[in-house]
Amino acid sequence: MASKAQLETLIDLARRETDDAAKRLGASLKAVDEARQKHEMLVGYREEYVNRFQQAQAAGITPMAYRNFQAFMDKLDVAVKGQHDAITRAEQRSNQEKLAWQTAERKRVSYSTLNERADAAALKLENKRDQKQMDEHAARQAFYKR
Repeated sequence: MASKAQLETLIDLARRETDDAAKRLGASLKAVDEARQKHEMLVGYREEYVNRFQQAQAAGITPMAYRNFQAFMDKLDVAVKGQHDAITRAEQRSNQEKLAWQTAERKRVSYSTLNERADAAALKLENKRDQKQMDEHAARQAFYKR
């Protein structure tokens, strides 16, 4: 079994790894949130632009304005799709970071458990020694009282 100092070192390294993984997870969750916000903004802008176009169309627009609208809508649709893809990639990255954090946390907990078991075994051994010394002392006391 590893020594107490070795276990403490492993626990410290595992704690650092867990902290680093938690920071990366936090950053990836933030990236997902930002990607979703950008997507919502693009969708909102697209809807607003469609509404303005419909108002302009009701008032009458030129064929050139209609072509410009179609071209711009195509670009907006590509941007919305691209942002949706960015959300998907960010979510995948976030899931990977979550798994990495869970793995690091399990390792940290395992080392802590090993450390607690080692402490419990050492305490049991010490109690056994103390009990043996007390028994020997009591036996000597009883022997000398005769």
